[in-house]
This record gives sequence, C-alpha cells and structure tokens, in this order.
Amino acid sequence: MLKTPPLSLYIHLPWCVQKCPYCDFNSHRQPADQSYSKYIDALLADLRFESASVEGRALVSIFIGGGTPSLFPADEVKRLLDAVSSLIACSDGMEVTLEANPGTLEAGRYADYRKAGINRLSIGVQSFSEKALQRLGRIHGPKEAIQAFHQAREAGFDNINLDLMYGLPAQTVAEAMFDVESAVGLAPEHISYYQLTIEPNTRFAATPPRLPSEEQLWDIQQKGQAMLAAAGYRQYEISAYSRANRQCRHNNNYWNFGDYLGIGAGAHGKISDRTAQRIRRRSRIRGPEAYMAAAGSPAALSGNHLLSEADLVVEFMMNLLRLSSGFTETLFLDRTGLSYGRINPTLLQAQKRGLLRLQGTTILPTELGHRYLNDLLALFV
Repeated sequence: MLKTPPLSLYIHLPWCVQKCPYCDFNSHRQPADQSYSKYIDALLADLRFESASVEGRALVSIFIGGGTPSLFPADEVKRLLDAVSSLIACSDGMEVTLEANPGTLEAGRYADYRKAGINRLSIGVQSFSEKALQRLGRIHGPKEAIQAFHQAREAGFDNINLDLMYGLPAQTVAEAMFDVESAVGLAPEHISYYQLTIEPNTRFAATPPRLPSEEQLWDIQQKGQAMLAAAGYRQYEISAYSRANRQCRHNNNYWNFGDYLGIGAGAHGKISDRTAQRIRRRSRIRGPEAYMAAAGSPAALSGNHLLSEADLVVEFMMNLLRLSSGFTETLFLDRTGLSYGRINPTLLQAQKRGLLRLQGTTILPTELGHRYLNDLLALFV
C-alpha cells in the first residue's frame, strides 16, 4: 500500500549572468530590469496554489536551485523563506540549500543569506583550473572559487557542498586529480563529483569539444573516487560524496522516491495521494516571463498527470539504483503501492547479469551495475 513519504520543496530561480555551453538546465540570461521582486511574488502565488495538495504535511528540506540563485538579493530570499514557513509547516532543523556561483557573490552576501535562513550552500566550482573554467564558459576563476569558500566559512556556514566536474575538454588525468586534491584541501562537508556530458540543445552539442577517451575517463573516475575515499568522503550516490552524517537531505529524499513540490519556471513536482493510492506529477512552463504572468493558476502548468504502474517502476528504479545503499521490498511497496511481484522477474534477470546483488533483504547495484547504470535501468522499461 502506498504510504506518505517525506516532503521537500524545490524552488527554481532561472536567471544567469550568461549561459554556460554545457548547460541544459532551464536557465536564462538575467533580464536588464532585474525583476527579482516580481519573480518572488510569482513564486509565492505558485506556492499558495500548490499548498492545498500537502495540507497537514511538513517540509523536511528546501532547495533553491537554478539558474544562479545567488543573483537574488538576500532580502528577497528572506521574504521568500518567511512566506514559505507561513504557508507550509517546516520541520525543526530543516535543511535549506542555496546554489551559489563564485562569480556572483560579494563577501557580505554570505552573512546576509545565512541570516535569511539559508543553512547549506552548494557552490558551483566545477574546476580549479583557469583554462578549464574558461573552456566551460564560467564567469569565475580559481581564486574566486577559493575565496568564495572561505568567505562562506567566515559567514558561519558549516554545511557546504562543492560541485566538481571531470572529463572536461582536453583534461588530463593529472589535471583532474589536481581538481579533486584542491577540493579536498578545502575540507567541505560534501562534494558532488560528476562527469561532464554533452547534452542536446547546448553549445557544446552544436560544436563538440575534444573530451578525454573512455579509458581516460575510467582512470579519472577510479582515481578520483579513491582520493575522495582516502580523505574521508563516502560515496552514497553515483556522484555524491560526503563526510559522516553530511549527506544532502534534499537530494536523498529525491533518490528515495520521496515527495516534493516544485515551484518556479520549469520546475517539476511529485506528490503521493495516500487516499487515492496514486502519485501525481506536475510541471511548470519554462519561460520566466510566461511563468510570472500565469503563476498561481492552472495556466502556469505545462504538465499534470498521474503516474502509471510502468512509470512508477521506471522512476523508482531511476532514483533508487543511483544509491549505494540500494532499496528493500518494504520501501518499494511503501513508495509505489505496487506488488513486489511486479519487478521480481526483472530483479532476478539483473542479478544473473551481475548488475544487482542481494544483501540480506536489500537490493544493491553492483560496481558493474553502477558503471553501466543505463543498461541496468533499461531492463525495467
């Protein structure tokens, strides 16, 4: 039977100084009028529209992503968070994350964000190489990245994630290891370490750069993971590494097929209805101007549908099989409401192929399963 899982809130702030050539997120160039207040008004109208669907439930986390959320003034972020807490109950000690670009922040802004209610920062460093950052179209250099981290510490942030990419254009194994060593040297609580992929409808897709070979990528991945492990960072998801008890609660809720409201241009949400025994997904229209004009009404929705049994299986596996901890039969039943018999033949097939293994009552991806995750997921489609 479908049970009610934890609830999170994702808030999308869509503007950037400029679009990076690898980025396929719903991000747009910052408007000349910098209509921050107007956009926050739209978010709050959107949240009021959504709040009835989660009446009586409390948030366990908030994640403000983008785009570049650190373009928004701290007073507008505070206004947003204050309004959220008045509309939806918030758990004690709730994790509240803001994504930040080192090229958009001045020293005083970190303290202001802390006062506004942000207690976790995710800083988009990507690399500590000047040449690599230029190739990626980033607006900051290594010095700004390091300075941003130290300024965040001085402002009182004790929960910081650093985003780090590998497999960059013309990157050598030695250069990739320098990036990992530099990140570890700062001693953040969390490191997101993921491979650059060329996504459709990006500048890199139109003009592909020269990337490391498959052999180099595998070497970089293995050596990077070993360096992170030696420094005390445990891999708990394909691209997520943390110190003890410092996993990202918000992302963990996604990966464990929890519920989340999504507000903002292009945002997606997933809400379980225990009474109806169904799960609904909603998405917002992507254009910021169109979103602001329609927010708070059904016209802001670009999608609104119930998940089929087939959808539930695929989405559950897409999330849970990213985790090193795997999942249990009980979790599958609680989060999907489906019989375990619905997936058991496929699980046995994946075990025979060496992609999954059973540890007690827990189903876990093997190292081979994580390396060839797309092949593993394809079995459940």
